[in-house]
Amino acid sequence: MATIFSRIISGEIPSYRVAEDESHYAFLDINPVAAGHTLVVPKREVDYIFDLTDEEYADLQLFAKKVAAALREAVPCKRIGMAVMGLEVPHAHIHLIPINAESDMNFFTPKKQIAPQEMELLAKRISDAFKGLKS
Repeated sequence: MATIFSRIISGEIPSYRVAEDESHYAFLDINPVAAGHTLVVPKREVDYIFDLTDEEYADLQLFAKKVAAALREAVPCKRIGMAVMGLEVPHAHIHLIPINAESDMNFFTPKKQIAPQEMELLAKRISDAFKGLKS
């Protein structure tokens, strides 16, 4: 059975897509710990990130790096934090979170409630920044 992320990638479930290439998909987390919280996933469904091939793992990290650069340009912050936890959905993924303090990476605080219009605007700003990056 396809994971929720595979269903998002296929378009079966809508998402706030910020970036995509032939092997990866990045979209806003609908239960964010901060505005702009983005998930980066390989399109190939693999449960555990360290079960990716070396090439897939390296490519995922490089794609995430590019998404992080776009995210930092689109959302004012000091840094983009990165976390790989991998228990909530059985599909490898990286969390990219705009942060100004280490406490901004707390996954146990109540999630932010962001209106759909704001999510659409955030996704567009990040997507536009991603498209504007030099390869």
